[in-house]
Amino acid sequence: MNEASVTAYLERIGLPRPDRPDAEYLRRLHGQHLHTVPFENLSIHLGEDVPLEEDALFDKIVTRRRGGYCYELNGLLAALLRALGYRVSLLAVRVHGEHGFGPPFDHLALCVDLAEPWLVDVGFGRHTEFPLRLDDREEQKDPGGVFRIQTTADGDLDVYRDGTAQYRIEQRPRELADFTIAHGFQRYAPASHFTHSPFCTILTDTGMITLAGRRLITTTRGAERREETLETDAQVLAAYRSHFGITLDHVPDHRQATTDDT
Repeated sequence: MNEASVTAYLERIGLPRPDRPDAEYLRRLHGQHLHTVPFENLSIHLGEDVPLEEDALFDKIVTRRRGGYCYELNGLLAALLRALGYRVSLLAVRVHGEHGFGPPFDHLALCVDLAEPWLVDVGFGRHTEFPLRLDDREEQKDPGGVFRIQTTADGDLDVYRDGTAQYRIEQRPRELADFTIAHGFQRYAPASHFTHSPFCTILTDTGMITLAGRRLITTTRGAERREETLETDAQVLAAYRSHFGITLDHVPDHRQATTDDT
């Protein structure tokens, strides 16, 4: 990532360049990223192909001011952090669901090494607003909940939010290309929840706002929830613009495959 790209990315999220790559700036960047770049799967339902390559991700997230999911958001953020002088490792993660932990590479998170290691993750939807200490086994309070990290017998790291398992981190460093197959699964497999319906969500000062299909959902940190069904395409497109800064020319209301797998 060159100097012009770094400047454009920081302008995208509304931050100046740091004086030095320290924990304080990392915390600011993490929170600001979540407030400005949405977590979304719209490319799947718009028929867009977004390969896991830095130029393609930069064009989508920075130039076209879109969002993405974990491989995209954390993948491009890793490039920015490295350009700013941080030491970053990409980590393979297994997400915990109703049937236990999912497959390896189900999710991508980052480890940023300073005087201490930090878990950075801007691509998991509802999660932390700020980085977590990876070497801290005590409870860590965050606006997103109370988090705890526990070492497993195999040396992996389990992350809990409010006492519930969220995911399991493999500590071996990976390359972005290692996630290509998993990225394809998330984009095309019927078993992937990303292929079922379009969604877009972003952190706000009071909680989160989500557009799931045509349902506009506002939640607060006090767990209050308000839901509204948008009846027209014009209302849906206006909601993308006003709440997420995303301008589309049509509503992504169903999956449009970009390969011959149909």
